[in-house]
Amino acid sequence: MKNPTLIIAAILWLASPLFAQDAEPEKRPPVELSAAEQAFVDQLTDATLVGRFSIQGRKNMTPQAERYAITSVKKTGGNNWIVQARITYGKYDLPVPVPVQVEWAGDTPVLQVTDLKIPLMGEGFTARVMFYKDRYAGSWYHGKVGGHMWGEIEHEKAAKEAAPETVDQ
Repeated sequence: MKNPTLIIAAILWLASPLFAQDAEPEKRPPVELSAAEQAFVDQLTDATLVGRFSIQGRKNMTPQAERYAITSVKKTGGNNWIVQARITYGKYDLPVPVPVQVEWAGDTPVLQVTDLKIPLMGEGFTARVMFYKDRYAGSWYHGKVGGHMWGEIEHEKAAKEAAPETVDQ
């Protein structure tokens, strides 16, 4: 398990049929969002989490790079949400709906999955990740292996607007 990002991508890709929606989804009224929940949706919609992860117990290991593309976040009721992630792995480029729970530490959303069971992959995946302003940080486990993850939340539009203009001479 040298690269949890690849493992997570493979897991989500293999599990994507489990999360596929029916051809005719059930009609439900939209879930009302609080101001904090709407800010969370805005924070993660069309965002890329760009950072690093560590593996506990590997003292000489340099933290490895990680990237997670998120296209949308939708509250489905209570503290249940669907994070629509885009997994790019080899020749695959798939949207994968990931069921998560979101709890709140004051004004700070904490995304969590617990023992997410993945067929053919064995043990579940567990994570707790908090989001504040343009940063994220948390802990992850895959079976008996775990570590930390941290980084920045990037938005393509914001990055383009912040980029310095070049002047041809």
